[in-house]
Amino acid sequence: MSSPRADASALTGVSETALLTLLVRATEARRADRIIDDPVAVDLVDAIDFDFGKFGFANRQDMALRALAFDRETKNYLRQHPDATVVALAEGLQTSFYRLDAAGVGDRFRWHTVDLPPIVALRETLLPPSQRVSSSAQSALDYSWMDDIDATNGVFITAEGLLMYLQPTEALGLITECAKRFPGGQMMFDLPPYWFAWWARQGLLRPSLRYRVPPMPFSLSPAQAAELATTIPGVRAAHDVELPSGRGTVLNALIWASYRLPVLDQLRGVTTRLEFG
Repeated sequence: MSSPRADASALTGVSETALLTLLVRATEARRADRIIDDPVAVDLVDAIDFDFGKFGFANRQDMALRALAFDRETKNYLRQHPDATVVALAEGLQTSFYRLDAAGVGDRFRWHTVDLPPIVALRETLLPPSQRVSSSAQSALDYSWMDDIDATNGVFITAEGLLMYLQPTEALGLITECAKRFPGGQMMFDLPPYWFAWWARQGLLRPSLRYRVPPMPFSLSPAQAAELATTIPGVRAAHDVELPSGRGTVLNALIWASYRLPVLDQLRGVTTRLEFG
């Protein structure tokens, strides 16, 4: 007799987007020609009682490409700081720890999830336990989570799919506080292009008739993201992170061109890695 599936009805609003990104990533991972190997994501979808059909078309590569970009940069940091702590802000139902743990970057790094109580409860119920994984069941904007982080051996902070849902003052304040509290660490985040964020604010992003993407108050152009190195105290460098190659000649040509033709800067999203001084 199979175990009952976990109820995800407590996830609403922005928290519900964790189920959307999970579904897209798991759908990609199920493909024979997948670009991401994410068996834990597949298991999560199967273990959650939720009407995933409300999200509409899920056979797309964008969430997998974003996850792979975060994986790559996190791995690069961990190779230089094998005992570091990775802090995943508003992690949702990402399964990054398990992909990295299987990727040969060592078994000494630690992982700390910061997310709201309903998300943390789901993660603790469904994900494989590990003594190297801990959590703070609270908003990333409640900076007390920083007191739980051992930064002795390095800190890499991820804000995957988070900052766009914050007000500009909140997003910039979070970056500022991270730079202040974790000198020598790094932080990585992503943001949608202006046009995409504007559509979301107007309520025009509807993957299906039953689902509307929440408003996205915050976005930056690539040039504005680069300026964080001169406008936020403690940020000593801002790196524009290119998405990895996906599946398909046309898609890969568009990714290549979007990072090399300045005229396309306003059309693409931002994925940025910050170094703290």
